[in-house]
Amino acid sequence: MNVYDFDRTIYDGDSTVDFYLFCLKRHRKIAFVFPSLVVAYIKYYIFKSGSKTQFKETMYKFLKHCDIDKDLAVFWEIHEKKIKNWYIEQRKDDDVIISASPFFLLEPIGEKTGFRVIASDVDKHNGKYSGENCYYEEKVNRFIKEYPDSHIDEFYSDHYSDLPLAKIANKAYIVSGNEISDWDFSKKIKPRI
Repeated sequence: MNVYDFDRTIYDGDSTVDFYLFCLKRHRKIAFVFPSLVVAYIKYYIFKSGSKTQFKETMYKFLKHCDIDKDLAVFWEIHEKKIKNWYIEQRKDDDVIISASPFFLLEPIGEKTGFRVIASDVDKHNGKYSGENCYYEEKVNRFIKEYPDSHIDEFYSDHYSDLPLAKIANKAYIVSGNEISDWDFSKKIKPRI
């Protein structure tokens, strides 16, 4: 079984940011949520206060202004082309994507492209989390819970914050754009959760 991070790994960019901007163009009321997003950003990233989950819940308030199922369908019609060709060429039926992005956002492209998704449980109508943000060690916890009798043959990510998953894989790779290289286990980054 091969496991992949999603954003900036097999997807060219950040799908959550792309979806936010896509929805902003379709639903102008989302602009009224922007000031609270700026405050949450400053609080979390500048003053190191609160959690990443709290920051993301503030960001996801924009979902209240969306026609979510229709928006998701149109979004993936347009953005499916951002799945990187190297991934499409090596995709296998038992691939698993593990991402901090919301499950509701990745599920439609997973079904269409043919990969299974483990991601953050976020309510697609109000942006509230059920459980932990699927990030760092939580990715390992979720993988083991979903696939207790499986192991990871190859793991791919764009960022060393996925070290916990890289450690349990037979082989791990770091992805930069379309370049894939062996994981450098000497780089140990413990992200702020």
